[in-house]
Amino acid sequence: MAEAKTKPTTASIEEYLASRASSEQLADCHALVALLQRLTGEAPRMWGPSIVGFGSYRYPLASGKFGESCATGFAVRGKELVVYLVAEAPDQTALLAKLGKHKFGKACLYFKRLADLDQRVLEQLVSGTLAELRRRYG
Repeated sequence: MAEAKTKPTTASIEEYLASRASSEQLADCHALVALLQRLTGEAPRMWGPSIVGFGSYRYPLASGKFGESCATGFAVRGKELVVYLVAEAPDQTALLAKLGKHKFGKACLYFKRLADLDQRVLEQLVSGTLAELRRRYG
C-alpha cells in the first residue's frame, strides 16, 4: 500500500500562502487561520504540500491499520479557497443552505471570498465538523 501524501510536514505556512494566494486571498487565509485556530485550539501546520491543517484524528482502514488526517483545514485552489468539512447530517446540510455563495462537494467547501459567506454559519459548520469527528473517532 502506498504511503499517504497528506501527512503533517514542517513546511512553512507563510511560504505556501505567499506562493499560492493573491493579495485578497492572503487576507482571507489569515482570517481563516485565526478562525480555525480559535475553534480547534490547535496551531496550524502544513499537511502535505498544500493543506493548512488544524488538529488531527485517526480513522480505521479496511486493512486494519489507521490513517490520519487534519480535523479541518483549508487550501488555496486557484481562484478559490477550500475549507475541509464534514457536512453530511441534516443540520449541517441546512447550514450550507444559509452559508452564502459557495459550492460543496464531498468534504470540500469552495468559495472565492470570505466576504461571500456568513461567518457565524461557517463557524457552526466547522464546530459541527469537529463534533462529528469526535463522535466517530473519539
